[in-house]
Amino acid sequence: MKKLSILVMAACSTIAFAQKVSDYKYVAVPEKFETFREDYGLKNFFTKAMTGKKYIILPAIKDNWPAEAKSNFCNVVAADVLNDKNLFKNKLIVQFKDCNNTMIFESKGASKIKEFEEGLPDALKDALIKIPVSNPIALLPASNNSAQRTSAEPVVSVASTATPEASNYSNGKLDLQKIQIDSNQFILAKSGSSVPFAVFKATSKNSVFLVKMADGNTTVGYFENGNIVIDVPQTEGRFSKEVFAAK
Repeated sequence: MKKLSILVMAACSTIAFAQKVSDYKYVAVPEKFETFREDYGLKNFFTKAMTGKKYIILPAIKDNWPAEAKSNFCNVVAADVLNDKNLFKNKLIVQFKDCNNTMIFESKGASKIKEFEEGLPDALKDALIKIPVSNPIALLPASNNSAQRTSAEPVVSVASTATPEASNYSNGKLDLQKIQIDSNQFILAKSGSSVPFAVFKATSKNSVFLVKMADGNTTVGYFENGNIVIDVPQTEGRFSKEVFAAK
């Protein structure tokens, strides 16, 4: 039991780490960056820069959000810019947090320009250089957002009649254990190991998952005839069908 608890904790850590800013297309920005006495044009600069990187900027008030963002807040990453005061330089920090308030990316910027009006936007420009262009993954299905505010576990279940009931699987070479993290994600881990072989996260299509492999590759997985199937990336953009049968 102790070994299983360690395994689940390691898996949760891996899932959080695997999520990248570029996985999102929606970025929520507060009405004002609270750690600055004045705006100094930072919000407008941030909005233009992120739009140029193909992100869609959303206001703090959720009433006018697109349906796919409003239906599941976990499809949106929250941004903030923090003042990192220094006597000799204008410095700031750009942060991005997911729907569980977990930090997924932080970038620091600095400027030798001492005047706030010019130096702070220059420092923000420096921080934004490190932020990748949006390359969004599949959006999560609708869920009860009121529940999300108090729990990391979405209400919508991805279970279906095609969902395997077994917990141990093998492709003839690897023996893996299926561990359900919550109703929206599970992992396959090698027997006796605390490192996930693959992390499965639900998509908007029932029984189809976005899969993060141990080598960093992202692909697709699904249930088929009680088995778990992964489209494993190969060279030249090809995929091979890897079937893990229930034991």
